[in-house]
Amino acid sequence: MHIEVLVEDSSGAKLLDTLLPTLVGPWGAPHFWRIHAYKGIGRLPAGLSANSDPAKRALLNQLPRLLAAYGKTHGIDAVVVVLDSDRRNCKAFLAELKALLNRCRPAPNTLFRLAIEEMEAWFLGDRTALLAAYPRAKKDVLDRYEQDSICGTWELLADAVYPGGSLAVKKAGWPLPGNIKHEWAENIGPHMDIARNLSPSFCRFRDGLQHLAA
Repeated sequence: MHIEVLVEDSSGAKLLDTLLPTLVGPWGAPHFWRIHAYKGIGRLPAGLSANSDPAKRALLNQLPRLLAAYGKTHGIDAVVVVLDSDRRNCKAFLAELKALLNRCRPAPNTLFRLAIEEMEAWFLGDRTALLAAYPRAKKDVLDRYEQDSICGTWELLADAVYPGGSLAVKKAGWPLPGNIKHEWAENIGPHMDIARNLSPSFCRFRDGLQHLAA
């Protein structure tokens, strides 16, 4: 099976690059994949038009055009779209994404999955992996986290593992937030165990991908 994986940023792509061999087996025979990182999440074009501006490299801006093209491309068996839910209503957001897919003629075999609130929830869902990467993490901060809650997820993780916490990151400004998210993916991802993750959104991603590849 050839799978196209779309994710909104490079840190998410790094994490998925680490996890996919564990989730569906090593690259090649029987599964192949390509991971595409975009420049943020963006927003769906008005009317879900496929005539999006190619200069806008945010994932949602490009998604109508991408899904329409994948549906007409021979040799692509499935598309997996991974997005942060941020503060969106997840049920309404997924309905909007599925409505977009249903307008494609033909529609590619597509799996949509949301990280709640942000992909950092998946790191926090595997505390053993997090502490293996950051043994000095502030456990009192981690103890305050309610899994997959809308709480400022990346900020909480920064408060636990980054010197000076999220305030220091925000004060420094771009590109530090992106850099440390990429660092988290590099450092925590290799320690993650897909069977023990406590994040419901990670488990839905894991189970959906494994079902797709079965």
